[in-house]
Amino acid sequence: MQQVPSRGVRAEGAVVTTSWPSSPCSVDHARRMLEEALTGWGLAELSESAALVISELMTNAVMHGGVPGRRIETRVIRLAGGVRIEVHDANAKRPELRRASDDDERGRGLALVHALTDGCWGVNTRVGVGKRVWAQVAPKGSDPQLPNMGERDQQTPSDPVLRAGIAP
Repeated sequence: MQQVPSRGVRAEGAVVTTSWPSSPCSVDHARRMLEEALTGWGLAELSESAALVISELMTNAVMHGGVPGRRIETRVIRLAGGVRIEVHDANAKRPELRRASDDDERGRGLALVHALTDGCWGVNTRVGVGKRVWAQVAPKGSDPQLPNMGERDQQTPSDPVLRAGIAP
């Protein structure tokens, strides 16, 4: 297996920030980093759902958000009621939640994220170029508290939290 350098893994208590090359190999490495963080925080029961979420968000960033010469950043944040997963890329184009037809080979990733997070995910602009796609995973039946992630994370009419149904 090819080694993917994850320049700048920073773990500060309840936050793990990692920078990845925009490469398909980074998806598996990000999933493993997440699983290790969850185990270390005593949240291993979230590993299966959270691993699927980070895999989908990272795959989207690699396939659609990659900008030559720019890296992808992940941020995993421990919450009181679960975990917040963020994937930052340098492309400003926002992902769209859509309904894939039966013969579509792609286009189901965000629907899966929506289902696994009970609709608790969204897209924000970020400082600098690009966007931040985030999702929160919590144990079944609980509601993770949306943390105040600072002014740059506030939602505006042009920056909605995607909690509604899937667009046609």
